[in-house]
Amino acid sequence: MIEFESKIGQALYLKRDSEKAKFLAGFFKTGPGEYAEGDQFLGVQVPEVRKLIPKFKKITSEEDMLYLIKSPWHEARLLGLLLLVEKIKHDPGGDTWPKIYLQNLKYVNNWDLVDVTAPKALGEYFRKREKSELFQLALSSDLWENRIAILTTMAFVKNQDYETTLKLAEKFLTHPHDLIHKASGWLLREVGKKNKSVLLDFLNKFHSKMPRTMLRYAIEKFPEIERKNWMSK
Repeated sequence: MIEFESKIGQALYLKRDSEKAKFLAGFFKTGPGEYAEGDQFLGVQVPEVRKLIPKFKKITSEEDMLYLIKSPWHEARLLGLLLLVEKIKHDPGGDTWPKIYLQNLKYVNNWDLVDVTAPKALGEYFRKREKSELFQLALSSDLWENRIAILTTMAFVKNQDYETTLKLAEKFLTHPHDLIHKASGWLLREVGKKNKSVLLDFLNKFHSKMPRTMLRYAIEKFPEIERKNWMSK
């Protein structure tokens, strides 16, 4: 029996689906030796999790959010993190909520949790601040902290600030995990959408060192002939 102390946790539990839970456990690689080994799922997909936010975002306390964020259940962590993002969204420029996110990074421990929440939770926080803590995440031995570092720079790219993204992508050229190659390539693609010449400069300098996955993601929006040319170099 799964027990949640808060009303929002109980509302999430009522949406559980055992068949979907089995599928999600496989999809998110929870088996022995896989990147999310041991993670547990209720079987609630993201759109259903999001439906709970409008009803509860104004009445959910910090204690309730942290209870969800620290849950062994994947969807509960997602819900808690999304509620925290709502707090950040409505307190622009404040330090309190982003710092709470940073203090609980060990629970942001799969690619979907990172991708859905890190850019909005930390992007503006770090965009106007010194970046040393962000680079510390990139140097971490933790895969998810590495992904958080590069995804956070989405906010920088949207504001045509490419330096941090390019530095992290360069650092991750030798990263051992495909999930970081994909994330880095994704951010490079976003750079290219804003300023193709900046991306081309990076490709000309590093294409021979880039993992194939990173390169493929980076040039995804190029014309087909141009993509083939880069992939054959």
